[in-house]
Amino acid sequence: MMNRPIAVFDSGVGGVSVLRALRKSMPAENFVYFGDSENAPYGSRPYEEIRELTIRHAQRLLDEAKALVIACNTATSVAAQELREMYPQHIIIGIEPALKPAVERFPEGRIAVMATETTLRERKFEELMRLCGRSCHIIRCPCPELVSFVERGELDSEDARSAIAKGLMPALESGMDAIVLGCTHYPFLKKAIRAVVGENVQIFDGAEGTAKETQRRISHAGLLREGEGTLLLTNSLEPMAKLSETLLNMNC
Repeated sequence: MMNRPIAVFDSGVGGVSVLRALRKSMPAENFVYFGDSENAPYGSRPYEEIRELTIRHAQRLLDEAKALVIACNTATSVAAQELREMYPQHIIIGIEPALKPAVERFPEGRIAVMATETTLRERKFEELMRLCGRSCHIIRCPCPELVSFVERGELDSEDARSAIAKGLMPALESGMDAIVLGCTHYPFLKKAIRAVVGENVQIFDGAEGTAKETQRRISHAGLLREGEGTLLLTNSLEPMAKLSETLLNMNC
């Protein structure tokens, strides 16, 4: 069991941002990554379709893995709890927007949350806002177009910046102290986001927190490896596996 891989699943290539944090935190672990680019973006799909896709891919990955990291905020919102109930003996980690550290840094601030429409309207996000955002002004900024830019490898074009500005318009008009990146694709757009919002807005994403929680759970189960780890990058669309590798090695 110890030598089984940690499976990382995303709706496309965005979860590579989480994979990078996981490998940095646990370099001796074996990882297998699967991105469902054929069906990306999940955030604009109906609830039941997101649920069916997530459960189907998770079941396949769990057959060979010692843990599953759902590196997709939308899939986590829709199906993570159901998967935990279906597989109580497995370690299943779901990413969520890094709202808590943003609120801790700006306890009375104005915080924009960039995410897919599905993530922002799900009960899981409502509960996160209730727990973390009582003293803050949270500005929801749905950005449904941005996943497609990352899936095309278009990370800092004028069109990407325009789409970012459009999604962030409510926060740009009212002012903001921080941005929470509520989709794992968005960290690859940080340069473009920074060009839109300037240098004084702090940007938070959930990759590091997810990696720490995964390491904690695997260590508690006595399943942490020693030695040298391996990695298998796969995607439902073969050309996207190459983009995943490029993103994995980017300095951003």
